[in-house]
Parts: sequence; C-alpha cells; structure tokens
Amino acid sequence: MTQSSTWLAAELPPCDYQPPVYDGPSRQQVLIDRQSFCNPAIFTLYSEPLMIVEGHLQYLFDETGRRYLDMLAGISTVSCGHCHPHITERVREQLQRLQHASTIYLHPNLSELAAKLAARLPGGLEVTYFTNSGSEANDLAVHLARLYTGCLDIIALRSGYHGGSFGAMGLTGVHTWKYPTAQGTYIHHAVSPDPYRSPFNGSAEEIARKSVQDMEQVILSSTCGRIAGFLAEPIQGVGGVTHGAANYLREAYDLVHRHGGLCIADEVQTGFGRTGKYWGFEHFDVEPDIVTMAKAFGNGMPLAAVTTRREIAEKLAQRLHFNTFGGNPISMAAGSAVLDVIDEENLVENARQQGERLKRGLQALQGKHPLIGDVRGKGLMLGLELVRDRVSREPATRETLELLDLTCRRQVLFGKGGLYGNVVRLKPPLCLTAADVDYALEVLDYCLGEV
Repeated sequence: MTQSSTWLAAELPPCDYQPPVYDGPSRQQVLIDRQSFCNPAIFTLYSEPLMIVEGHLQYLFDETGRRYLDMLAGISTVSCGHCHPHITERVREQLQRLQHASTIYLHPNLSELAAKLAARLPGGLEVTYFTNSGSEANDLAVHLARLYTGCLDIIALRSGYHGGSFGAMGLTGVHTWKYPTAQGTYIHHAVSPDPYRSPFNGSAEEIARKSVQDMEQVILSSTCGRIAGFLAEPIQGVGGVTHGAANYLREAYDLVHRHGGLCIADEVQTGFGRTGKYWGFEHFDVEPDIVTMAKAFGNGMPLAAVTTRREIAEKLAQRLHFNTFGGNPISMAAGSAVLDVIDEENLVENARQQGERLKRGLQALQGKHPLIGDVRGKGLMLGLELVRDRVSREPATRETLELLDLTCRRQVLFGKGGLYGNVVRLKPPLCLTAADVDYALEVLDYCLGEV
C-alpha cells in the first residue's frame, strides 16, 4: 500500500457536535490586531497561525468549522474536555448568583473545594491556599518552605519549568524561558535525572542515584548545608516529558529531608489524572510536604492551589496574606465540578488505558522511523524526542516544527518542548478515545514519513 493510500484510509473519528457558523472578526483581522496591539512575546505555535473559535470535549474548531483532534489540551490544561457540559453549567449557575466575593467573607464553594482536595491527597496534606496560576502557587510554596525551615536555599532541577513570575522564573531551568533580569534568589539547579540526555552513564536506576549524588554536592558546595526545600515536577513538562527512574524521587526526598528541607511536588502539569494516577508523585512511592497544582484543576479556568500540612501552613498566618481573586466563587465552582467529572467519568483510568495504547503505538513508530530517538512519559503525558542521528542524538529541532505543521494540516494538534525544542508533546484531554488514539498515530506515521 502506498503512503497516499494509507492516508486516504484515515478519517477523523466521528463527532455528533456541529458548531454554529462563525460570524466574528476574520482570521486576517484577528492576526492584524494581535500583531498591532498585543505584546510580541505572545507567540503562535504553527508557521501558519491557527485560529480556534470553539471546542467540544477532545475536539477544536477553527473559524471555517474545520475540526481538529486536540492532543495538547491547552498545554495540559483541559482535563475533562473543552466546554464539558457539567462544568459549564456549574460555572454558569455561579456566575448568575455571585461573581466575586473575596476570602474576607465566608462562601461555601471555598471550603467545599478545599475539603474535596484533602480527600484526594495523602493523609496530612489537608490545608489549601487557592491562587490563580501555577506561577503563583510555586512562589507561595517556596515562601512557605522558607518560613517553616528558617532557611533560604531552594534546590530545583535543570530543564524544569515552574512559571514566569519573578520567583518562578528563578526556579525554571530552561534558558529559553529565562530573561536577563533579576530573578528568584537562593535557587540552585541540580542535574535532571533524565536518562536519555544525562551526563552520567549506566542504567536508569544508576543515573538516578548519580543525579541524587550531584544534588548532594550542590547542597554541600552552594549552601550552608541546610536548605529550605526541593521543588520538582514528577515528570517534567516543558523540559520534554522527562523523569528519572523509580528510585530517583525517593532518594532525592530522603536527601532533602536529611538536610532539613521540605519536598515540593509541582503537579501543575502532572496532577488530576493525567499520568494515569491521580497525582504524578504516586508513580514514585513518595509523599511530598507541599503540593502545587493548576492547569487541569480548572479545565481552563484560572485556578491553582498550594496544599500542605497544617503546621507548615500556619507559618503564613504570622502576617497578613491575601490574594484578591484566589478562591473566587466562580473558579471554586469550576474546580469542584472538575473533580466530580474526573471521578464520575473514570478519567484517571481512561488516561491510563488510552495512554498505554498511545505509548505502544508510539514505540511501534519508533521502530519504523529513525527520526524518533526516544519515547517516554506516563498516561496521557507522553513525549517523542526527535533526533537527526540516534548515535549522536543531535536534536531534530527544525524537523519537529515541520512535523507539527504537517500534522496540523491533517487535523491533529500536538505541542513541542525540550531544551532544544525537539520533543513532540502529547497531552490531550483525558476523555480521549481509542479511535482518537488510532487516528493520531496514523497521522503521525504518515507525517513522519513526509518529514
């Protein structure tokens, strides 16, 4: 069968939703206005910018009504699906009743969501402070660790991404996301345990152990020997969907505790079922002292949180602390609805099942296409690292951009990441079906052949 006939056999899975005819500004006018009035730092992903005007579960629609399979989910944000009816209705009801009431008043949505979170985390992690973004959450987590320990130094990882605020940019270990300005201070970056691009040799477990030894050297050489904490993603998102062997976080957490620090799990991208478990840290047999979360929590609404133990949380009460929109009734309603949908629709298990199906398919493509150097990740948080040569592992950065353009033309939207921008990121809504998986794999197969 020729490549063309293989492509002709592929069809986007059927969808019973038909969007109304779009009657807003033209794509060209939107592009002109954006270039004229929006900060140029705001970028688009594809060489021909895609305009999206509507969404339905795992699908997106452009201004012409053309449908796309969303394999990025707003960068790991849309957990339950675009415009999920239950979440939309809960938000609509709250919007009609009360738009805003800050935390200086009692409101049932705040305490209800905090209690729901506590029920989904290990015992003791039961006190939550709500914010609007993952950057805010990570800033606050570091603040809490410093208050609790009386120390300043924080260990983060190279290739980690934790946000774009003053503090979070300092935590981030990817140069493309760091400006030449003052950033968060007393932050030190240890080597990532990623076995594919580690400076160390050996098995994944040996590389993990050597990475922890590197962290100990950072602590002994760059701090007084006592630290405030260690902040890391269980699986790095922007860094290219990388993670260490199963022993890494366990040994790293033990080391940090021996040096007086708290362990902070950045679950902004891994939380709420994306990895096939409710929390990313559950894959690695650890319990953090502080958990930060955002993105999937609100299914697109601005919602983030920091959850920790009471004795740590109490340190914040020694002064006034206030977030104007954190804990607002609308975001609280959205978050509560998201947790209900995740449970009622069994989305964590679906992420595990469809993630396994997708990963098996990607591994099969790796055997067929030399451009794929590595397949990695868990659940529906997967990555393909593209290389020009499997021996030298030279990053295929240009080819990655070309691949994304080709798949977009064939109605499948992927993302990219990694230090060199050569990792295809697959992070779809958790309602993805087997038919969606098979279609995405067929499109990838065809487009990899074209590249």
